[in-house]
Amino acid sequence: MQPGTHFAFGDHEEHGFVASFTSSLPAHLAHWYLEREQFEPVPDEPGLYWLSEPERDGPRRTRQAVHDLRRQGYTVQADIRLDPAVSASPPRPVRPNGLQERRSRLAQAAAGRTTQRRATPPTTSAPAARPIPPKPTYAPTVHLTASGGGRSRWRPPAPRPPTAPCR
Repeated sequence: MQPGTHFAFGDHEEHGFVASFTSSLPAHLAHWYLEREQFEPVPDEPGLYWLSEPERDGPRRTRQAVHDLRRQGYTVQADIRLDPAVSASPPRPVRPNGLQERRSRLAQAAAGRTTQRRATPPTTSAPAARPIPPKPTYAPTVHLTASGGGRSRWRPPAPRPPTAPCR
């Protein structure tokens, strides 16, 4: 491995796509990065990580992890087929659905001037007055009693007698 390398990626005959880190990087930081790239620690193999669910587009996900770590400024060594700088993945097929043409027409329409003109400028009028709601026909009843201390004390109304149940 070259000096100054932080991560190494490759194929392992037993564990599939694997990654490891060197001592030039703190272990907790390397662990954090590799877990974010969907690599899990291999039991009984300290410092070795394997790709979770490698059957789910494993080579592409491993190349993406190499790319992401390099973009973060780390030096990464990878096998040739897992190195995005050496082996580019095949281009994805483009399905014609008319979306690009529609976006192009919308962009041209938005950039152009409108042909609709108003005959007269809009007039500003005073907003219509909102109707005032009518006063309620009832008034709540509050029973206050005066006390000798100069302050009135509120007392709750007397409880009503229970009514007979409906049949």
